[in-house]
Amino acid sequence: MDSQQLMELSKKHMWLPFTQMTDYERDPLIIESADGVILKDIDGKEYLDGYSSLWLNVHGHSKKELNDAIKEQLDKIAHSTLLGAANVPSILLAKKLVDIAPSDLTRVFYSDSGATAVEIAVKMAYQYWENKGIKGKTKFVTLSNGYHGDTVGTMSVGSIELYHKVYTSLLFDALVIPYPVIYRHSSQDEEVVKEESIQKLRKLFEERHEEIAGMTVEPIMQGAGGMNVMPKGYLKEVEQLCREFNILLIADEVATGFGRTGKMFSVEHEDVKPDLMTVAKGLTGGYLPVAATLATEEIYNAFYGEYSEMKTFFHGHSYTGNQLGCAVALANLEIFEKENLVEKTNEKAKYITELLEEVSELENVGDVRQHGLMCGIELVEDKKTKQSFPSEQRIGYHATLKMRELSMLTRPVGRDTIVFMPPLTTTKEQLKEMVDILKQGIILVTESLDDALIK
Repeated sequence: MDSQQLMELSKKHMWLPFTQMTDYERDPLIIESADGVILKDIDGKEYLDGYSSLWLNVHGHSKKELNDAIKEQLDKIAHSTLLGAANVPSILLAKKLVDIAPSDLTRVFYSDSGATAVEIAVKMAYQYWENKGIKGKTKFVTLSNGYHGDTVGTMSVGSIELYHKVYTSLLFDALVIPYPVIYRHSSQDEEVVKEESIQKLRKLFEERHEEIAGMTVEPIMQGAGGMNVMPKGYLKEVEQLCREFNILLIADEVATGFGRTGKMFSVEHEDVKPDLMTVAKGLTGGYLPVAATLATEEIYNAFYGEYSEMKTFFHGHSYTGNQLGCAVALANLEIFEKENLVEKTNEKAKYITELLEEVSELENVGDVRQHGLMCGIELVEDKKTKQSFPSEQRIGYHATLKMRELSMLTRPVGRDTIVFMPPLTTTKEQLKEMVDILKQGIILVTESLDDALIK
């Protein structure tokens, strides 16, 4: 089938996630193959993977060790249910995850996406208090602009109006605390911004802790809500408040886990030990949809007992603990160790910081936010006043289309914030090329606006 036929079929039958399909029909793209950090479309054009194929590719595409792990497992068995029967790769992966996770996390519950992993954590936290015989702890706290997935439960503990407002009547109410965004705060003092949010959280906990089951947090770096970075020490103080007021801390490491921030998990930057932690995306190196919710032994024991006690966690997925996925995840984690990938990521993060200095100086770049290899570049109409572009202009979207023309793929989030999140194995030469495209794309789009105003 030629490329034109594929394009017609795509327009006729596909419905893409987080995509207004009129946009897709105007600017269609179909990827056919990939190697390393290079993606190739059906017409043979190549693109640098500037967003790790939605934040999950770790070692680049077509990594031999990962391909081989899947092939080897496929010769044994592709899948068998985990409902009441374990399998070998799932057991070995569970042990490996416990070994590398914060020390108190000892139990692994598998699922198939970041959203389902968080949904499970929310349900576990809710039922934990019920199983313990403690009534009334049914509420959840979240941070403004938080994103944890698109199931009903994860939207409920999220707080992005653009994504969630249409579903309001479906959702349960969460208690929302302002995220400590330094760039948008009247004070540019990191400590002031931190303390303001912490004091609001303390006040909420003091008044309502008997109602609160848990708090969901994206550790250090907030993703889809705008690539916002927490002030130093903020996450640790959140943990301390949760301990003080007997509230479960749920760390959503779906985007931040597996070396992306310069630690295996972002909570390690402040020695935070959550009660529940969710992982996905980079878990399989970007190969297969496997996710996991890690829990402490304390939480696990609250569900342990005879069936007649009705403490069972009634939740599961058809492909939970899939052997192919667990096998490639194990191979992925072996590569981390063999190639000393986390330490190398720190070196590349420093280099990216240097490269982004020129980007930060552009007239319409208001802020550059970075946590390891997670970067957000916020575009603004006025650099001095921090005035955003009118939303209808969709400057971030058009900038990423221009970058696509220049042979790099990425997407915007929040209000015109461009994501730059390359695979961990991207070379310095490729990083330089990516940032050059990033810079050029921003300049071309913002200059075209200036030209339109002049005309």
